[in-house]
Amino acid sequence: MNAALVFALAAVFEIAGCFAFWAVLRQGASALWLLPGVGALIAFAWLLTLVPGEIAAGRAFAAYGGIYVAATLAWLMLAEGLRPTGWDLAGVALCLAGTAVILVGAARQV
Repeated sequence: MNAALVFALAAVFEIAGCFAFWAVLRQGASALWLLPGVGALIAFAWLLTLVPGEIAAGRAFAAYGGIYVAATLAWLMLAEGLRPTGWDLAGVALCLAGTAVILVGAARQV
């Protein structure tokens, strides 16, 4: 599996897991939401171990951060019905640029 696919899937599971806790603690959802939420967070952590190549854990986690930020803004639009601001989009662009720099640097070290 390539890094982009691993990161995209990890973001879906991390957001789902975190939202389960948000729904219970902030929106009064049933505590049963925590069961799939914990499962999603376990899947997220496992997925990050599948990053191909010799990328160190810290580098993989750092590179993933930009993908996560972009995915959360997609969640903002799709699940919460809110449009990102220009500030949001600028922040995502900076994060994705950072992800690209980390991954390009990691590829050159291998």
